Amino acid sequence: MKNTLKNPVVYLLFIIPTIAMYGLFFLYPMFSSLFYAFTNWTGLDETQFVGMSNFTRAFSDTNFHGAIINNMYFILFSVGLQVPLIIVFALLISNVKRFQGFYKTTVFIPSILSTSVIGILWSFIYDPDIGPISAFLGKFGIEPIYWLAESDLALIAILITNAWQWIGFYIVLVLAAILAIPKEIDEAASIDGANATQRAWYLTVPLIKPIISVVVMLSIAGAMRVVDIVLVMTNGGPFGSTEVMASFMVNKAIKYGEYGYGTSLSIIIFAFALVLTAIYQLTLGRTERIEY
Repeated sequence: MKNTLKNPVVYLLFIIPTIAMYGLFFLYPMFSSLFYAFTNWTGLDETQFVGMSNFTRAFSDTNFHGAIINNMYFILFSVGLQVPLIIVFALLISNVKRFQGFYKTTVFIPSILSTSVIGILWSFIYDPDIGPISAFLGKFGIEPIYWLAESDLALIAILITNAWQWIGFYIVLVLAAILAIPKEIDEAASIDGANATQRAWYLTVPLIKPIISVVVMLSIAGAMRVVDIVLVMTNGGPFGSTEVMASFMVNKAIKYGEYGYGTSLSIIIFAFALVLTAIYQLTLGRTERIEY
């Protein structure tokens, strides 16, 4: 047995299948995407090398410009509104003495549901004829609002839906960081005369800055890869008002069969996400390690 374990061939038998699977399902698709991004591949016709034309087409496409702007709206909404709400709700739940586990489970449940289910559920909620929002507004004599059919409202409706799905996941992350803070620190501040608001703002929030930084980075990454909720609820409509980069790419590649162009769009999306994350990490994302 000892001689067998000393034989390097035994270790290779475990390593080679893993490397082969990694190459087949990760490296090969990645390098294939790089190749097809510079072609007019449609999956049927003969593939021809077209150079940078797919990329120049993307950056000159006004519809893609609109998709980029919508992704920026997702980022601004996630970081500017969603993150503060996450911190507030986490602080509130951390102060709950009874049923804290119930609240944690309740806010976390939407994040484990299928996005298709979330999209269908909220499409019903927004429905102008039978949706509960319209029924509530109707009691005050307000006409039904076509949330997903009006260009000015559809993106807002999706932003709210996306936030509702993922905010609980981030609340649990922040809550775990808050509960990890030794109670003696909070008690000492309380003895010194600090009220609950002061302890939260000047004590708790600074101590959880590392996890807040992680939440912001994950929110940016999530905003860049959002696609499924858009496809389920509006498919980018009405008139492209809710189109995001990923849904634009999916429609071009799957719906219109422009796989070469779609592949180039996926590379652009990856580059955007990489640059934005790097900028955040190099500017605002640096946090010192905190030890209690």
